[in-house]
Amino acid sequence: MRIALGISYSGSSYEGWQSQLSRNTVQDKLELALTRFAVQPIRVMCAGRTDAGVHALMQVAHFDTPVHREAASWVRGTNAFLPDDIAVQWARHVPDTFHSRGSAIARRYAYVVLESPVRPSVEAKRVGWVYRPLDGAAMQAAILHLMGEHDFSSFRAAQCQAKSPVKTISRIEISQRAGYWRFEFEANAFLHHMIRNIMGCLLAIGQGRYPPDWLAEVVAARNRKVSAPTFSPDGLYFLGPVYEDHHGLPDRTPAYDWLP
Repeated sequence: MRIALGISYSGSSYEGWQSQLSRNTVQDKLELALTRFAVQPIRVMCAGRTDAGVHALMQVAHFDTPVHREAASWVRGTNAFLPDDIAVQWARHVPDTFHSRGSAIARRYAYVVLESPVRPSVEAKRVGWVYRPLDGAAMQAAILHLMGEHDFSSFRAAQCQAKSPVKTISRIEISQRAGYWRFEFEANAFLHHMIRNIMGCLLAIGQGRYPPDWLAEVVAARNRKVSAPTFSPDGLYFLGPVYEDHHGLPDRTPAYDWLP
């Protein structure tokens, strides 16, 4: 039997998603909770690994088990063994052909950035921070150079294991509410640190350090050295994967309405 889960978590206390020897990752905590609830070892596969400090509103993972439980029981039972900053939002029985990563046709992220002369306090670790004013029009002009299919080598981390740097960005949206900026990204897939590196460039443009057309030069160079520094993971949220409708999986969680 294959089960798919939607999971939300605050990544501030963890070393990312992927299991580590420290056992202090989201995957480690989730597998331990599932194992305790099912009373047998369970290993999971996720839709997209997140870095240390990165949050998720709807990570999707799947696992195989001979244990029979109602979907609601997988939610309540697993959550009973999870720390407060990780929670299973939903569970669904899925066919064995479903794969949380392989079945995804797109992935979505959001970056929330505070523009303020004073650093974050109550929202510390939950928002990125810039203290110089941002020019929204300049950033809007710049994102046009990222849309569509490109070789994104200029935004690729050295440790990236993707087979190809060519990805297709289908949507980037920038919005502002008072001092909070929200950047949303959707693509068929992302390279390691790709969004954090894009954000470094967009914020540099927004602060007037480069003109919007500079981003076209960065993309064309296909060289990480010409790009801006990697932006902080604070404020980066994995909104979740996108699946075809026939899978019947939720496409959002309540936390979508909390995020600025």
